[in-house]
Amino acid sequence: MASTATPYGLKPVKRADGMPYAGATTTYLIDPAGLANNIFYGSVVQMAASGYIELADGTGSNITTNNFGGSSIGAMGVFVGCDYINTQGQFVTSQYYPTGTTGVVHAYVVSDPMVIFQAQLDGTGLQTIVGTITAFPAAQHATTSGNTLTGNSTMAVDATVQTTVGGFLILGFASATSDAYPDVFVKFTSGAHALLMNTGV
Repeated sequence: MASTATPYGLKPVKRADGMPYAGATTTYLIDPAGLANNIFYGSVVQMAASGYIELADGTGSNITTNNFGGSSIGAMGVFVGCDYINTQGQFVTSQYYPTGTTGVVHAYVVSDPMVIFQAQLDGTGLQTIVGTITAFPAAQHATTSGNTLTGNSTMAVDATVQTTVGGFLILGFASATSDAYPDVFVKFTSGAHALLMNTGV
């Protein structure tokens, strides 16, 4: 029972077509000059105009004006780790991208728009929220949206039902509805995922 808020971002668990999630990811590059923020496991990422992956700067609360990648720009998916060569010349596989890391950094992203993710709500939720739309309650931030010890995101999804077309569709509960902070299954809506849109960055 989740009686306290212990959010962990988005965790891939299965596919919308009923097949299990087999761990498939797409490899993208992070700007070799480095980013001024961390990217944590379970964070939503976007494609920058530079062609590199970065932390999504929108909440997904409105896919037209506040999509994950800003106005009308969808997410590329969910970040699940990276690898790079550190300053000592060692090959590092990391749960998260540490701010300022330079050089060739491969980011691993769950980019399949059919993947269903598990996430924690930021409050209580009744059965009536299944089938409704939600988003992040606030934007992901460089230093407050994750834990550098675990490498995991600390983002929850909003327990408040939206009336605008937003980023996530709630598909069901992964824990009891009586929990103070239930876990739910969510999927990117078609207008919130870059691979299902007909616009670019």
